[in-house]
Amino acid sequence: MNAQSILPTQEVELKLALPGADSAALRQQLSRVPALARRKVTTLHLHNVYYDTPAQTLRQLRVALRLRRVGGADAPQWLQTLKVGGAGDSALSQRGEWETPVTGPVLSLLALQATPWREIDPDGRLLAQLVPCFESSFERSCWVVRQRDGSAVEVALDRGHIAAGKHRLRLCELELELLAGTPQALFALAGQIAQHVAVLPLSVSKSERAYAMAQHGALPPRRARPPSLTPDLAVVQAAQRVLGEAFDQFVSNLHLLAHSDDPEVVHQARVGWRRFRSLQRLFKPVLGASNAPTWMALRPLCQALGVLRDLDVARTDTLPPLADAFVRGSTSRQRIWQAMLRLVSHAARQQRQSVRHAITLPSVGACLLATTQWLEGLAQPQVATLPPDPRLRGWGRRRLRRLHQRLRGAMRESRGEEDTLGQHRVRILAKHLRYGIEALGGLWHKPWAAAWQQQAVTLQNQLGARRDLVRAIELMDAIGVDSTVVAFLRGVVVGGIERD
Repeated sequence: MNAQSILPTQEVELKLALPGADSAALRQQLSRVPALARRKVTTLHLHNVYYDTPAQTLRQLRVALRLRRVGGADAPQWLQTLKVGGAGDSALSQRGEWETPVTGPVLSLLALQATPWREIDPDGRLLAQLVPCFESSFERSCWVVRQRDGSAVEVALDRGHIAAGKHRLRLCELELELLAGTPQALFALAGQIAQHVAVLPLSVSKSERAYAMAQHGALPPRRARPPSLTPDLAVVQAAQRVLGEAFDQFVSNLHLLAHSDDPEVVHQARVGWRRFRSLQRLFKPVLGASNAPTWMALRPLCQALGVLRDLDVARTDTLPPLADAFVRGSTSRQRIWQAMLRLVSHAARQQRQSVRHAITLPSVGACLLATTQWLEGLAQPQVATLPPDPRLRGWGRRRLRRLHQRLRGAMRESRGEEDTLGQHRVRILAKHLRYGIEALGGLWHKPWAAAWQQQAVTLQNQLGARRDLVRAIELMDAIGVDSTVVAFLRGVVVGGIERD
């Protein structure tokens, strides 16, 4: 093998999860998609072994190194692949890839010599520490779609599993890899597929999922992360990073909802969507001409998520501290309380199924894909609407100051707890200010940013607790809970009962 013949490629692919799909029927279902119907399909059996140090050095460097066996154990072909970069918050990934045949299931230093490995591991110490850390095995069904404009896309359906130690994770997903043309070809084809098969943009690679599974036993809820911002960024570039991170929080948790009953997953999905919409308003002055998609198709899903979250909060946070005050040593009241809890739990299970059904609607996947494509195009030159672009720090501080002034005005105008609408406006503005500072606050490290953030968090917590109790009463009425429980909860709102 001649190491100099190893040519780098820029891997550009769009990853899609397939929520609620019947794995056994997927190949036939995809073959009926018009864009794929007359294309030849090939099938490969792939087994991959990923390597890293015990300290996960490659993961920290955003590097993946694997050996792949193509075919069965009787007549295998082996490929060694190094992937560099590409970590981000989008289902569309772009990273360098170096792949070459090797003679067997042993890492080849020669195959790494014409790759960036020299910069990663100049003295060879890293290579000596590498050990197998996880494996994946799956059947890959492939279609190649070539268009008249010269673009070409490989569509790969992967069905199998990832194994990390004693943990296994089922795989059932699509990868659309760009062979020729621009990323628009990926989105165009994905949009056609989404009309027939429910999809979710998927930003987490197989290796990232395996690492998380090995560490936690399951994929944890995707929480908000500070976006990587620097003062020299154009405002529209900052918008792309900030909105992309919030959108990924939303979609990643939708993916987890398909198989997780963890209330925190629901919570983080709602937080992700609310952050995304709030921050989209924050950046609206620079995104006015960016042709943002309509999100009407997501409304039923978001409403269903809201009801599920309210039920989860009622049964896990709002109601438990009130149990002793309601029961007061009475056996009959204990039975009433337990019957109420069973009704709430049953309603939550039913609502969770409603959410999972909503995720499988083709219109939801199509909307999420359109949003992913919109976010990818935000930093294109024609999108910027404020030439010359303002400085990010000054622009951000002006926007946050305006939000803070609106919050202070709403607090002055609110007439206290009896002013439900006024209190609601204060709570919403506090959320907007909090999300804005969390996204942009790292640009300053100034006392005013920390003070405004703490004020927003305090208001949100204070007003949110009362709102949760009022919402619990509405839910109790809706699901037919005993009237004595509803009357008791109303007394708590009025202030007649001390909570633990």
